[in-house]
Amino acid sequence: MKYSNLGAMFLAKREENPHLVAYRYKEDGQWKSVTYGEAVIRGEQIAAGLADLGVKRQDRVAIISSNRLEWALIDYAAQSLGAILVPIYPSLLKEQVQYILNDSESLVVFALDNTQTDKIDAVRENLKTTKHFILIDEKNSRLKDPWVGLEVLTERGVAFLEKQPDYVTNANKEVKEDDWATIIYTSGTTGEPKGAILTHKNLLSNVEAGLQCLSVSSDDDFLSFLPLSHVFERMAGHFLAFYASCTIAYAESIDAVPVNMGEIKPTIMASVPRLYEKMYARVLDNVEMGSPVKQKIFHWAVKVGREYVNRQQYGRKIGSALQFKRNLAFKLVFSKLAERVGGRIRFFISGGAPLSPEIAEFFGAAGLLILEGYGLTETSPLISVNRLNKFRYGTVGPVAPGVEVKIAEDGEICARGPNIMVGYYKKEAETKEVIDDEGWFHTGDIGLIDEDGFLKITDRKKNIIVTSGGKNIAPAPIENIMITSKYIEQFMMLGDNRKFCSAVLVPSEENLKKWADAKGLQYSGYQELVKLPGVEDLIRSEIDRLSAGLASYETIKKFVIAREPFSIESGELTPSLKIKRKAVLEKYADEIEALYQ
Repeated sequence: MKYSNLGAMFLAKREENPHLVAYRYKEDGQWKSVTYGEAVIRGEQIAAGLADLGVKRQDRVAIISSNRLEWALIDYAAQSLGAILVPIYPSLLKEQVQYILNDSESLVVFALDNTQTDKIDAVRENLKTTKHFILIDEKNSRLKDPWVGLEVLTERGVAFLEKQPDYVTNANKEVKEDDWATIIYTSGTTGEPKGAILTHKNLLSNVEAGLQCLSVSSDDDFLSFLPLSHVFERMAGHFLAFYASCTIAYAESIDAVPVNMGEIKPTIMASVPRLYEKMYARVLDNVEMGSPVKQKIFHWAVKVGREYVNRQQYGRKIGSALQFKRNLAFKLVFSKLAERVGGRIRFFISGGAPLSPEIAEFFGAAGLLILEGYGLTETSPLISVNRLNKFRYGTVGPVAPGVEVKIAEDGEICARGPNIMVGYYKKEAETKEVIDDEGWFHTGDIGLIDEDGFLKITDRKKNIIVTSGGKNIAPAPIENIMITSKYIEQFMMLGDNRKFCSAVLVPSEENLKKWADAKGLQYSGYQELVKLPGVEDLIRSEIDRLSAGLASYETIKKFVIAREPFSIESGELTPSLKIKRKAVLEKYADEIEALYQ
């Protein structure tokens, strides 16, 4: 590896390219820039401030904050000292925050604002090891005992460095590649959260593997909006982008991403499928509102684009006639979509959940390549990813360099390599359940490797539906088909040990409102909207339309319309926006039971 640890990578940028822009963030309506040189200085000052508090190698430092420059600098400050960063999702409840702080034995906690400090204050008497409390956003928060502002900590760091200017550099030389870098707690969809221990080698080897797969350079601009608490964004939009000396811009919020894309004009973005699904639904909605002529041109352009991109993915010749039609299709139709995402996108990266092949193919047809990858927190996360010159829709790409993958007899995907976690913190039995004696990590996902070396995920092992008639069904591909409907926002398929398949679904509120308004129907809010006459028939017709290619035992016979959209706050989504099946099953137990009576 090029660097001995993550902190060494950070500190090296002071000499490598101090004048390049490392970060951009919006403040008071204006985008501000921070160079690599400036970032290293500020990160080193925070590290020295932590050292002044007594933080040393392998101590735990926790952070609960949304994405921002300070998050990145605090992470690198901890890594530079050899401390272990413990990221906590800002959406977690105070009891969950207490569990993570105690289980990880965190000495210091950084909190963004009063929303987060209030959570910690509510459980502070129960914290066993946390002694130092640092408030990040002093400008928009009130400072209260025992909280200390980040600026004060930084000032302590400045004073510390005046006396010991080489302290952080010397401390970093003691950090080994096998030292623990972070403990990342899983979302705990079943039971209490588990802390996956990742080393500097785990993460740096994964970054270098990612860079071998993807063309990334200092000319690239990342727009970061997925939670840095999640390993996907932390590896791709944080460590990898920094390693390659890219510019990383932090979106103001998830809602502001469309606007920020136009302002930043990124070349690369990493996202979970939800963003692409919403963009796809909006495009189709705009098409339906257009004239018949515009609709005809659009569908022609998509057909041309699909033929073009399918020839690309299978390495077939693209003739001059098809190239001409594709260029015309881009000029007439797809250029507008390209401008909407900033006009400079080279490729998107998708991970965290399965991406619908139809949606991926549509974006490819539009000249916006989505490279779907695969991995887990426990694998740092990258196991496989599609490449710019080697991609296949419906797969998660070839296996990453240095990583081994095998398919077990029951179809489970197993991985081995320098990216596999040490284990779950304080959970030896749980670790032995997933990492066998030969070092293979058992992912819990079912899949296969095709004849061209592309890995394909079928579903989660525990999600496989076995009907009472003995039919095995993988729900993920069917769920992905259903959410291509403009009227279906979220979809969870059921049917385990049942006579037939059913679903709990959330309609698209935005498109359902347009449908209701066009019919002159009156409603007030989501709950009245979904109970309007004709809504069930509309959803039924969409499900039937999209079920054309399914076997009879895979079709959705009945469904429940959710009382409210699935969300993190209401407990049906993980922080990475995956549906918590157990939570949905519990919440809608009565309605589901009624379907089968």
